[in-house]
Amino acid sequence: MYDSIKKYRFGKPIQTNAVTYEIALSTGEPDYIQISENKKTIEYKMGRNDKIYGLGEAVRGINKRGWIYESYCNDDPLHTETKRSLYGAHPFIIVDGENVFGLFTDYPDKVVFDIGYTDIDTISVTVGSPDYDLYIIFGDTPYDIVKAFRKLIGKSYTAPFWSFGFQQSRWSYYTSKDVQSVIDGYRDNDFPIDAVYLDIDYMESFKDFTVSEERFPEFDSFVKEAVQQNIHLVPIIDAGVKIEDGYTIYDEGKEKGYFCKDDKGKDFVAAVWPGKVCFPDFLNDSAAAWFGSKYKYLIDKGIDGFWNDMNEPAIFYSENRLEKALCKISSYKGKNIGIYDFFGLKDTVLGLSNSGEDYSAMYHNINGESVCHDRVHNLYGYKMTTSASNAFKEIAPDKNILLFSRASYIGMHRYSGIWMGDNQSWWSHIKLNLQMLPSLNMCGFLYSGADLTGFGDNCTEELALRWLALGIFTPLMRNHSALGTRDQEYYRFKNTEVFRNILKLRYALIPYIYSEFMKAVENDDMLFKPLAFVYRGDKLAEAVEDQLIFGDNMMIAPVYEPNALGRYVYIPEDMCAVRFRSETDFTFTDYTKGHYFVEIPCDEVVVFIRKNTLIPLISSAPSTAQLDYSTMKFIGKITAPYVYTVIKEKGILNGISHTEKTNYRIIPDNDTCVYNNYTIE
Repeated sequence: MYDSIKKYRFGKPIQTNAVTYEIALSTGEPDYIQISENKKTIEYKMGRNDKIYGLGEAVRGINKRGWIYESYCNDDPLHTETKRSLYGAHPFIIVDGENVFGLFTDYPDKVVFDIGYTDIDTISVTVGSPDYDLYIIFGDTPYDIVKAFRKLIGKSYTAPFWSFGFQQSRWSYYTSKDVQSVIDGYRDNDFPIDAVYLDIDYMESFKDFTVSEERFPEFDSFVKEAVQQNIHLVPIIDAGVKIEDGYTIYDEGKEKGYFCKDDKGKDFVAAVWPGKVCFPDFLNDSAAAWFGSKYKYLIDKGIDGFWNDMNEPAIFYSENRLEKALCKISSYKGKNIGIYDFFGLKDTVLGLSNSGEDYSAMYHNINGESVCHDRVHNLYGYKMTTSASNAFKEIAPDKNILLFSRASYIGMHRYSGIWMGDNQSWWSHIKLNLQMLPSLNMCGFLYSGADLTGFGDNCTEELALRWLALGIFTPLMRNHSALGTRDQEYYRFKNTEVFRNILKLRYALIPYIYSEFMKAVENDDMLFKPLAFVYRGDKLAEAVEDQLIFGDNMMIAPVYEPNALGRYVYIPEDMCAVRFRSETDFTFTDYTKGHYFVEIPCDEVVVFIRKNTLIPLISSAPSTAQLDYSTMKFIGKITAPYVYTVIKEKGILNGISHTEKTNYRIIPDNDTCVYNNYTIE
């Protein structure tokens, strides 16, 4: 397999550890591509019908042709199609045309992918300095290339079984009473749920590894009481450490020199939630180990899940730039401010956050060498998250702890999942959620999902239902919303029964969802695949970007437009459609290959099962811990004996998940679509 990969090294790259297998360096000119004399630009002339896949977390469609993208971790909550970068940096693309190959530009700062934007027929990949490793992966199909790349970068993170249940979050549930009210709201309305999140207000003055005694008194007991209700509490951890004398984390970091520095060797000071902060130097191994060890404070209280945030790192302002901005603003006082002065005033304020000038002023200690943050920007969130993951193996070797992050780089997929960041309650973001899933899978990120209902803005009931109909298939299934938005917990909407039925369907499908997830982990495969990867040569299937093959046996085609009666669906082979009104109320319709308008009311979920395959279904339960596998049945249509392997988490040993597999052999029974009779092999 590794014979199909060539590696070229230019200059003196900073090692990212994205790749787990050492590839011998190649010599001579790389195949297909042209590299500029200064080694900073890679070009490829596309054919008229070439498709370009990859780039992980990025805007626009599955085929990335026609836009300019930046692989650069960027804190930007307005994910419009005009944006060039989001929170993750995943500089891997696949060219599918007359030549089929993958290109991984392993460079930890900004990589610009101009894919037919400046020149409609040219891919131009540009790096800031000629110090990077370039991998070219060859294969017969894009799917072959994904599998080869996934083997190269290592196994994906396995999330704990409970984290495949539904999870509820908000910025913020301010007190333990608020959290309990949400738990009660779901339980009293017979909604299944496994986790509730604690956003920044659970902390004392936004300080990492603290809990507000006033808002969350007797926190240890509260966590235990939640566990007794089969609820996991998942607190946020931010990258910035508040500057406050007497705060242990700050005092230790300052004393040991574990914070990022400025160009004078002093601690770099910026501001986020608590005001002025210092940033732990996660690229310093000692500092990373120190910060990771601090998760013990919450793990000892019974916490077994975390989400790392603000780790691009996000910066509201720095001391130096704020002072300059205030001086500039004061210079406008008393002036008759015209249009250009007004634009200058506005840009002065808006330009304070996440400035490249600030990133250029930060320095890391990497193996004793002072390195400007500019050179390693995309590794910051990755290294914060690996610091936690590595610490968990020491702190709680017998636990599988949930961990996911906002910022990421290729390689981080071995340690955690990601969520798709601060999206909005926009219809277009259902489609964006759908199209990011396979692109993230290509880069190794299997445990992922978007904030259902949208983080920003107010979600309508129709939008919430349509998004939920997609969200029940994503491994990370979390409803999350921002400060100032309407209450968006599902039990608060009018049609409570419909939301309940769809949530219960998620739990009924968990044997399929978890099994297919684990198979993808074990086989370095994708959980969500574009139709183009499965039905290669079918021009109609290759053009579809709003339907996905989910696992091996199912196709999903969610509705993502308002006031829709349903949607047009391309059926790429004979399939059996299952129309779910609830976990127990469903009907079947046979479809032959072709285009169809499929009616999909808001109170139904429609999936398509491939011919001669089945999916397992189980009775739902209030939580994943209460699922009863003896209720298993299989649905679909088969004409010959069929074996389906169901995977259940068995336990954790030294931080590694071990799974239990059961093979179910199902025998066809006349023309039925529901199979209750099977033998266990």
